[in-house]
Amino acid sequence: MSNEQVQGLGGRFTFPGGRLAVNRLGYGAMQLAGKGVWGPPPDVGGALAVLREAVAAGVNHIDTSDYYGPHVTNEIIRRALHPYPKGLVIVTKIGARRPADGSWQPAMSPADLTQAVHDNLRNLGLDALEIVNFRMMGAGHGPEEASIAEPVAALAELQKKGLIRHIGLSNVTAKQVAEAQGIAKVVCVQNNYNLAHRDDDALIDDLTGQGIAYVPFFPLGGFSPLQSSTLSSVAERLEATPLQVALAWLLHRAPNILLIPGTSSVAHLRENLAAARLPLPSGVLHELDGISAAAGANRH
Repeated sequence: MSNEQVQGLGGRFTFPGGRLAVNRLGYGAMQLAGKGVWGPPPDVGGALAVLREAVAAGVNHIDTSDYYGPHVTNEIIRRALHPYPKGLVIVTKIGARRPADGSWQPAMSPADLTQAVHDNLRNLGLDALEIVNFRMMGAGHGPEEASIAEPVAALAELQKKGLIRHIGLSNVTAKQVAEAQGIAKVVCVQNNYNLAHRDDDALIDDLTGQGIAYVPFFPLGGFSPLQSSTLSSVAERLEATPLQVALAWLLHRAPNILLIPGTSSVAHLRENLAAARLPLPSGVLHELDGISAAAGANRH
């Protein structure tokens, strides 16, 4: 991979331990499944093309889960990219299941997690999973305080057996991160974070100091898309899209932030990847930093 590709994707990040390194702008595979992340996509050929285009552009960090579909995104990733190119890091997450009604249900027992690891291995065509995130499933979309000792210990056992190389966490609190670190080495945390939703500011700073990756999902608000006149104005002035500006801001926020924007469109993929080359002057960063305070005021 050329230095131009590396720099064009936000530079490089090395996970704790020094063995794994990825470009900071990656790809999230959730949108490769059908509507509602259920069943196959309407255009399987288009999904294959997006993955191949991403890798050709230098993306070497793909985020997925076997409960997307379920099984669909992993099967598409395998079909598009297997045998996988050297240096490609596929990160998956476990902790949920998708019953026939299409709902999202917790699946966090040791037996559930073990089954999920084997499902991911089979459908991705791998002998070991590079990074597995335990996804805490709460009552809503956000984290909730509860012990995660049992599931993390289960992952640590699977790591000892060689089925998992590294452990990460998703949808967790700072307290849960600390609890997990008392059981196993944690290399990444994947939580909801964006220009308007900045509850994890202190956690990000702590993880930066530890050299642990932070991977934000919902970079533009997710289920409730971010509506910001400031963001729209900045994007217009920079001749960029609001999503490009939001992604560029995240890359500026901290050196350990890794991005995994998803799309099922090659054109949209190219727009996302271009965000890594979008300059944000200090005055613009100051403007963007004010969005969170405005969003907080609107919530109260």
